[in-house]
Amino acid sequence: MAKATSSGASRTVSKTVSRPATRAKAAPAKPARKPAAPERKPAAAERKPVAAAPVVEPKPAAAPACPKSAEITTINAAMRFLLARPDFERQRAPQYGEHTFKLDRMQRLLGNLGNPHQKVKTVHVAGTNGKGSTVSMVASMLRAGGYTVGVYTSPHLVDIRERVQIDGQPIGKNDFVEAVKRVAKAAEKLGEQPTFFEAITAVGFLHFAAEAVDIAVIEVGLGGRLDSTNVITPLVSIVTSIDLDHTKLLGATKAQIAREKAGIFKKGVPALFFEQSPEVDDVMRDAAQKAGADLRIVNKDIEFSSRFCVTPDLGPHTRVCMYTKTTRLEHVPVPLPGEHQAANCGLALAAIDILKGFGFDIPEENLTAGLASTKVPGRMELVSHRPRILCDGAHNPAAMGALMRCVGAHVPYDSMVCVFGCCADKDVGEMIDKVNLGADKVIFTRASATPRAADPEDLQKMFQERSGKMSQIARTVPEAVEMAVRGVSREDLVCITGSFYVVGEALKYLSERK
Repeated sequence: MAKATSSGASRTVSKTVSRPATRAKAAPAKPARKPAAPERKPAAAERKPVAAAPVVEPKPAAAPACPKSAEITTINAAMRFLLARPDFERQRAPQYGEHTFKLDRMQRLLGNLGNPHQKVKTVHVAGTNGKGSTVSMVASMLRAGGYTVGVYTSPHLVDIRERVQIDGQPIGKNDFVEAVKRVAKAAEKLGEQPTFFEAITAVGFLHFAAEAVDIAVIEVGLGGRLDSTNVITPLVSIVTSIDLDHTKLLGATKAQIAREKAGIFKKGVPALFFEQSPEVDDVMRDAAQKAGADLRIVNKDIEFSSRFCVTPDLGPHTRVCMYTKTTRLEHVPVPLPGEHQAANCGLALAAIDILKGFGFDIPEENLTAGLASTKVPGRMELVSHRPRILCDGAHNPAAMGALMRCVGAHVPYDSMVCVFGCCADKDVGEMIDKVNLGADKVIFTRASATPRAADPEDLQKMFQERSGKMSQIARTVPEAVEMAVRGVSREDLVCITGSFYVVGEALKYLSERK
């Protein structure tokens, strides 16, 4: 069922060389590990490699029959309608441009629904990495201020209804069915069918308008300029960090990608970005000037600082300070682990500062309490303690590098077994290099839900060319999880990562396994 390989070199020595220097230490009572002596017994997973089994390529699922709007009366019918739409999230090589990503089609669809997006105040968030974290922090602070807050994100992990939430609760099944039915009826008048993402985005706007939320925080799906969410005129636009991802669609350089992300800037709408490279900053300023947006770069136009510290109550974490004309925040703990989260926290705090001017005033004690309560499923999420299993949807080299540094700094462990699967259209080699920095053993797998998934055998071959560490292949995510759990001890860590599809299938399996 599995395929195991090892170069024969000492696993512990390889681990000592490649593990991040910022590794958090275990309890003081436990002495630091020394390089293994030659007589050290191998771990159970190394002693009993399982015979290899061929990796079975998943067959493309037949397109589900698309029900008419009048036939959508159950959750299954609603899902059949959505799954019958063109889904660029799961396509291997979608064509990116105005001919496929049609904002005018989205606008006409919403027009047939009474333009629900125009009835809701919004915050719009784009970027390569950090969108979900920034959305969650903004929403948590707003909720702590007593406001009813809608959140629209993608992709989902287990249940599609996770994408549309109000005050942390997914849209109810009945409301979901009714909204999909209305979208289907509006689509029948279009003359062309909306995409999956256009349809589910319309569902979100309908729900937020129907429930009369005070404000909704909307995450961009892909890029920004042509994204289906880019029909709103928000109170503030946010672009998080820019890095190389979706390069075949958005551009081969950070500057090109930045220009696509900056496509969400609107005339007269305040915009926020965190200081990055001069090249990217210049692109952002130019795009904002052309759009007529007032861009403020945090750490340049807005005074900001951060520092890493360790305290008895919070352990290792980052604290930030931010000063504006209307806000003075000092030594605020960042609620999410990882030094990279400081920038996301700075953007979230700056957004709340701007929202004050629109009447969203939050007392500082509520603001800090709301920020501290931020939770982001599928990102540095410890989902099990025995065995210890951590899930993170890092899905590009920058995010994977940040994950490995974050685990090293915040999670004490003896040995890390990484369950890894990613999409084939990513920079796979760079991602594997980052995994190799922290993992002592890797189990390669693939998500069954997406045809974009890379072949585990190809991943393992690439890993073998780069590393002498042990690796195995599992045909499915559940099999990979079981393989990892069998091979770890109490002090070890299982890290499941590479894509939100892999993390989602792991979370679903683990919830059913209990």
